[in-house]
Amino acid sequence: VAGDGEKDALPHCDLQVYTYTCDVGKRENVYSTAERVRKEVGEVSVLVNNAGVVSGHHLLECPDELIERTMMVNCHAHFWTTKAFLPKMLEMNHGHIVTVASSLGLFSTAGVEDYCASKFGAVGFHESLSHELKAAEKDGIKTTLVCPYLVDTGMFRGCRIRKEIEPFLPPLKPEYCVKQAMRAILTDQPMICTPRLMYMVTFMKSILPFEAVVCMYRFLGADKCMYPFIAQRKQATNNNEAKNGI
Repeated sequence: VAGDGEKDALPHCDLQVYTYTCDVGKRENVYSTAERVRKEVGEVSVLVNNAGVVSGHHLLECPDELIERTMMVNCHAHFWTTKAFLPKMLEMNHGHIVTVASSLGLFSTAGVEDYCASKFGAVGFHESLSHELKAAEKDGIKTTLVCPYLVDTGMFRGCRIRKEIEPFLPPLKPEYCVKQAMRAILTDQPMICTPRLMYMVTFMKSILPFEAVVCMYRFLGADKCMYPFIAQRKQATNNNEAKNGI
């Protein structure tokens, strides 16, 4: 343990990092990039699906193209990346597939139908794939589902729950989420929700009747928590249109 003012000493390692630009929403791009990775780096043993976008519009105001983009990036991309890298993992019976979903893949809220649908899809894909690996007795391939609460990255800037509840459920720091996810991956944990209160919300949603869930959401201020975020996105869009003379 480092003393006050000391930094943790890390062993010197000659690591090499490779970066590639890839539109994960386009399967041809994913497959061609995966082939480049295999040729230039080698086989991938840990796959982390973390790409995510949000449209920030109410359903009836959202262009169809943005809805399709949300589904392609947040959900469909998981199919393409997994199909690209899973065959070698199966051959070696070794690997780890990590799905970074969201708490909105376990329970939903108003105003972000496309995002919730895409994250529910990602969770369903991950769970089905995990069962398939178990059925095939490929115990060397691990899976971890990561479902964080609101992360302070600016993606959902403006999202607000009930002000009296906010001190108990503030946006999570990205560094905290990464540490929790890494701990879960390194210990082969099948699922990690952050903060732990999300487990309780998910459990309550699964056992309570819908009207009771609505009451719980209203008490937490979670029923319309995305409305300020959507309003900010709409205002920003209008400002850009005005500047561009549209």
